[in-house]
Amino acid sequence: MPILKREPDFLPETLFELPPDLYPWWVVHVRSRQEKVLARECRQREIPFYLPLREHKNRRDPRHRISWLPLFPGYVFVRGDLEHERIELLKTNVCVRIIPVLDQEGLGHDLAQVMRLQELGLPLRAHPALQEGSVVRVAEGPFEGMSGIVTSLKGKNRFIISVRFIHRSVSVELDRDELVPGEKSVPGPGPAR
Repeated sequence: MPILKREPDFLPETLFELPPDLYPWWVVHVRSRQEKVLARECRQREIPFYLPLREHKNRRDPRHRISWLPLFPGYVFVRGDLEHERIELLKTNVCVRIIPVLDQEGLGHDLAQVMRLQELGLPLRAHPALQEGSVVRVAEGPFEGMSGIVTSLKGKNRFIISVRFIHRSVSVELDRDELVPGEKSVPGPGPAR
């Protein structure tokens, strides 16, 4: 039973189809536990945003309540004209800073992969970015074509996709038979600040 119903975590439906020259990505670093507040403000002000959420089940709660927590605590991804949107975002009083993104294509690619994993309904887990691990490409199944790192956790393979800009990653359990060796590095340049 959910504590609160899940709120939309992105706006608009065509977020990843917006033209990058008119709607560049910005990363908004927010105050502690204020990600959903900023997402609500963005919805109200019609500012395109993405706040990836993950399902959290409290194991100590006998009622098995579910809550929805930010996948990347402290960050909300926003698109738009910085002049107008920046002023609107600063009016919310929850922004610590607004970080410009130099690698627009790289961040867009990383976030689109995260959204694709969410759409598949798989349980995601946040990870710090990894420096070591085998880079792989998924050859078959619902993840076909995705590139990432594979690691092992409690004897099970986990496929990791990184959002390099904020040095965070998400993982999902994956069958080893679906993987083939990938390039030496995950596509795209590293983080830009």
